[in-house]
Amino acid sequence: MIEHQFSAGGVVIKKEKNEPRILLIKDSYGHWIWPKGHIEKGESAEEAALREVSEETGLMNIEIVEKIGKQQYYFTLEGQKIFKTVTIFLLKGAPDEALKPQVEEIEDAKWFSAEKALQTIEYEGSRAHLQKAIDTFKRKYR
Repeated sequence: MIEHQFSAGGVVIKKEKNEPRILLIKDSYGHWIWPKGHIEKGESAEEAALREVSEETGLMNIEIVEKIGKQQYYFTLEGQKIFKTVTIFLLKGAPDEALKPQVEEIEDAKWFSAEKALQTIEYEGSRAHLQKAIDTFKRKYR
């Protein structure tokens, strides 16, 4: 029996010196990705994305711009095969808010240039979603 899990997260982008800066976290597996986590009972994907980003990074001044897409994949946890669906949003961050990474859940959190973020992100299929978020942000906030 395959368990199905639902998560949500967001590519947080802020403007710094008129250039987009992208927030990536280093997850507990040592890989760079955007903040994400489980959607709790009674919570919408949007609410979960905002909550997870805030919990993992300490950012409170964030807003959802739009949905970027979904990622679906299989993984195995403690011998159990799991099918996961992650809803990904573009979130706009405040230019001057400080990061306060939640070290119990993640290893690190940093702001990257668009080019460096695209080079740094590690999970299969994630680069295309990140590129879409960057393109959308640039189009909306020139």
